[in-house]
Amino acid sequence: MPDIEIVEVSPRDGLQNEARLVSTEDKATLVRRCLDAGVRRIEVTAFARPDLVPQMADAEDVIAAVRDDPRLRSIGLVLNRRGLDRAVAAGCDEVTVVVVASDGLALRNQGVDTAAQVSTWQQVAADARAAGLATTVMIAAAFGCPFDGEVPSARVLDVARACLEAGPDEVAIADTIGVGVPAQVRELVGGIRGLDASVPIRAHFHNTRNTGYANAIAAIEAGVSVLDASAGGIGGCPFAPGATGNIATEDLTYLLDRSGIATGVDRESVAATGAWISARLGLQQAPALLGRAGGFPA
Repeated sequence: MPDIEIVEVSPRDGLQNEARLVSTEDKATLVRRCLDAGVRRIEVTAFARPDLVPQMADAEDVIAAVRDDPRLRSIGLVLNRRGLDRAVAAGCDEVTVVVVASDGLALRNQGVDTAAQVSTWQQVAADARAAGLATTVMIAAAFGCPFDGEVPSARVLDVARACLEAGPDEVAIADTIGVGVPAQVRELVGGIRGLDASVPIRAHFHNTRNTGYANAIAAIEAGVSVLDASAGGIGGCPFAPGATGNIATEDLTYLLDRSGIATGVDRESVAATGAWISARLGLQQAPALLGRAGGFPA
């Protein structure tokens, strides 16, 4: 087992905010290329309204194209019971359910406040468990909100406490707009550890203000065992202004490899995939840096 597990999110969070639509075939190829690089858990798609997130309109088709690969543990992001029903029917192995820690983004993202999202999560968690799917609750905007500003750690931990009542297999904290710093990471991870020392903690960082990789190291040091990353560093949230730049899988893998932390991921292979998907999106080059600078030693 790797020291740190990387969840590849480029097929979902990497693509959902891009104006250029990517074909179902290319999305399936992206998933397979990530599997070839050694990633095993992949957030393949989101079961969202096509009119709001058109990049995810082919969710069922993408899952159908890759679900029979024995290497893959497929994750579908869902927001409500309808999304769960679609994920179950499509054949996902896991679901991630989003609960936004701030009312401002919660209302713009899903049309209901945080308390209502917690209630939805609790019902979806029970139904997903009954259907045999593993569950992650992702607490979004845990480090700051584009509409409400600062989100107090006490509020995030209150949300986490309520979410833990439903018995998730994993809790994730997300820096949706890339404003977090290591001190916040340590405070939130330590707080969740204090609520439930047994639940695995996953972290999702954006590098919008160049703090994503420092946050990743702080998370590992605080006890996080799973990190999200996106090939090429592509990604963002269509409902959160300025939410750009997932931490790049290749750059994160370089950082961890050189720090003696095993991931089981081939960074050169991921860098090639980052360049490939960036070209499909019409980008001149991937936001990630490893593909430009090369590894070390050469």
